Amino acid sequence: MPRTNFKELLDAGVHFGHLKRKWNPAMAPYIFMERNGIHIIDLEKTVLKIEEAASAIKHIAKSGKKVLFVATKKQAKEIVAEKVKAVNMPYVTERWPGGMLTNFPTIRKAVKKMSSIDKMAIDGTFLNLSKRERLQVTRQRAKLEKTLGSIIDLTRLPSALFIVDVTKEHIAVKEAKRLGIPVFAMVDTNSDPSDIEFPIPANDDASKSISLIIGILCQAIEEGLNERKLEKDKEPQQKDKKVMRRELETKDIPAAIIEAIVAEEEEVEVDDDIAEDTDDDEEIIKVVDEAEE
Repeated sequence: MPRTNFKELLDAGVHFGHLKRKWNPAMAPYIFMERNGIHIIDLEKTVLKIEEAASAIKHIAKSGKKVLFVATKKQAKEIVAEKVKAVNMPYVTERWPGGMLTNFPTIRKAVKKMSSIDKMAIDGTFLNLSKRERLQVTRQRAKLEKTLGSIIDLTRLPSALFIVDVTKEHIAVKEAKRLGIPVFAMVDTNSDPSDIEFPIPANDDASKSISLIIGILCQAIEEGLNERKLEKDKEPQQKDKKVMRRELETKDIPAAIIEAIVAEEEEVEVDDDIAEDTDDDEEIIKVVDEAEE
């Protein structure tokens, strides 16, 4: 049974593209027609692309890997935060901090810095600081929480990204491409889908359109997580990666997703006691400040 249909997409305004003069020629295969100077997206292709993306993202979730959702535009922030948090996936809804992927060890240090500050409050160290120092630490903790609090459980690089508006999040796309991380994305008529492994042609400005597509993919993730739980209950032993690869190849899963699922990923280990490392603190503050600018 299809995850969505033509009418549902139509009601959500998924078909509305940008003005004809703002189009990206690379989107031509996904454009149905032009009406009153506005490009109309071919919803039949959108349905197919949603099915393809949902199937792939479900397999990633089923394998126990993480998908990082990126949506910093105003109309998408709350939708992503609400729906993605429900399926326990990481997300970025504030400005994308440069190096989120390519400089991941520093990002992990920044996340662990939050834990370090929390530990200070528990063990009483916080009370030994001067009033000014406590204020500085509290402000730093608030900055870190705002920028990186939603990726606190992301202990290693994600296996895939889902992006709302690839034009706005072009830095995230470039970092993912550089590291070979597959990208799922909503691509509007002004977008370039060339570097996107799983493009979903859709209106990326309307909140109803964003909500519908994010909801469908989060449902696919939830299905994958539930199937993983059932399989783990039946087969507690870990599958050999070669066996896993062969099984995935028989299911007609895209090569990019197979690689993401079976890839050997080393978890980035960072010393918990980073509060004493002044250089690291300065680097962490720099990353967070850049994200807030």
